[in-house]
Amino acid sequence: MQRVAFLLRLKNGAGPAYDKAHKSVWPEMLDLLKRAGISEYSIFRRDDLLVLTMRVEDFEATWSRIENDPVNVRWQRAMSEFFAPLEDLRLGERFPMMEEVFYLA
Repeated sequence: MQRVAFLLRLKNGAGPAYDKAHKSVWPEMLDLLKRAGISEYSIFRRDDLLVLTMRVEDFEATWSRIENDPVNVRWQRAMSEFFAPLEDLRLGERFPMMEEVFYLA
């Protein structure tokens, strides 16, 4: 399993509404994530900066499986109002990925 982390940025002031939306993530969205093999998924927020972490067998393969699923498409559409445009993407990245440099289990 790989542990991955990436960054997203919210629009200015969208934090409280984003937090509220994540207090009641749709059961079908949670099921999709689990069926896709995502576990230990966390989202941390500081002001408008989000750090997302998860365990997954293969991030790219997993994201490819879920990105066009109707449940995910609806969820992403509902969440899109909160996000600022992606910046600092490197060639081939879906999201600004973090490189793990230390882990204490």
